[in-house]
Amino acid sequence: MRKIFFLILALLLLLAGPATASEVLGVQSVRSPLYDEAIRGFKSACAVDTRTLVLSDYADADLARVIREERPRLVLAVGDRALAALRKIRKTPVIALMALNVPSQEISSANLSGVNLFVSPERYLSLFQKIKVKRIGIVHDPARSGWYLKLARAEAERLGMELVVREVQNPRQTMGQLDSLKGKVDSLWVLPDTTAVTNETLEAYFLFSQREAIPVISFSASHLKLGAMVALEIDRVELGRQAGEMAQKLLQGAEPGDRAVASPRKVFIMSNDAIMRRFNYSVNLTSRE
Repeated sequence: MRKIFFLILALLLLLAGPATASEVLGVQSVRSPLYDEAIRGFKSACAVDTRTLVLSDYADADLARVIREERPRLVLAVGDRALAALRKIRKTPVIALMALNVPSQEISSANLSGVNLFVSPERYLSLFQKIKVKRIGIVHDPARSGWYLKLARAEAERLGMELVVREVQNPRQTMGQLDSLKGKVDSLWVLPDTTAVTNETLEAYFLFSQREAIPVISFSASHLKLGAMVALEIDRVELGRQAGEMAQKLLQGAEPGDRAVASPRKVFIMSNDAIMRRFNYSVNLTSRE
């Protein structure tokens, strides 16, 4: 009996011990097929033991306690809700994926890296260059995308283009700022800015495009059916693979400060052929880069 007791005790200690902890703890905002694509890419590049916790499945998840008890070597934050929930984690490296707010948090969190959702300005501006427009209208919130506009302005100046920018601090200001662009621009650039672009304001961009007879280039393929002429859709599997490569380097000993927030590596460039014909464009803009 004594031997059996000690065998059971040893087994319980083994099961409860740190050996069962995953190397990577994934914290996912909600269940979504879009997130699943990115996570699939992540796992293809970082094939280590990973456990995923979906925040929407819990009323109140104490992530600090979970991380303290499970002791993962790295945490993957999938989506903005997950990233916000992990903002107090400072010692464990956090890699952000499918989150818009990576850049602003990069500044204050030395343990944070990841891949943002902003395709490099050069890729957008090369498309504006191909359709031969010079004055590009943008509505944005400096707190959300000011860092990106700084990069875009520098590239636009190099190419001899003018960015006509309007700023908003809340979504209610978007329609008024769009109206102020009337007669001042010959195209619109829609950014993934969650203040300037919401479910309530999105339609206003395409109504403005129709009234002014100017093309829209946007960040989502779903906008093509609403009236965008061209969209740069991020390859989400490749996005996850980028994050997985970052994770692999970290797990192999790279210092947290050695990695920066990266831009998406691959995108699908798609067009709305009916809108292309309306604006008399025959150039082929579609590709996978």
